[in-house]
Amino acid sequence: MLNRITLMGRLVADPELRTTPSGVTVATLRLACDRDFKNKQTGEKETDFISVVAWRQTAEFVSRYFTKGRMAVVEGRLQIRPYTDRDGNKRTAAEVVADNVYFGDSKPGGEGGGYAPSSFSAPAQQPSGGYAAPSGGDQFAELADDDGDLPF
Repeated sequence: MLNRITLMGRLVADPELRTTPSGVTVATLRLACDRDFKNKQTGEKETDFISVVAWRQTAEFVSRYFTKGRMAVVEGRLQIRPYTDRDGNKRTAAEVVADNVYFGDSKPGGEGGGYAPSSFSAPAQQPSGGYAAPSGGDQFAELADDDGDLPF
């Protein structure tokens, strides 16, 4: 049997970190995940709010680095569990038990997180064919020593 789920959404609130009586850390969070299609009546996309539970190191990681509004990617399994509410009614809860949680966006405030080279830098030595990168940083400029032959 296979029970795997991958979600990407924004945190609705800051994660709640708790410790069980046996000393195990657990974090609960909710993700807002937009659907890919629009509602026929309203013409707007609908959003699903999905409960996620993370245990141990994953719980500590989530509570330390994720806050309300951050994009998160969650890998885990779907769990359906029965419970009894305050009025004595039997209910079921669907939640994702997270195995891994990843950042779905770069750091808040535009502090980076992705790779973006600031400028092109030519190699220190010229290639053996005598061709060098053009000066001025334009890697697509015409070569000065072009004799018309292809170098390969």
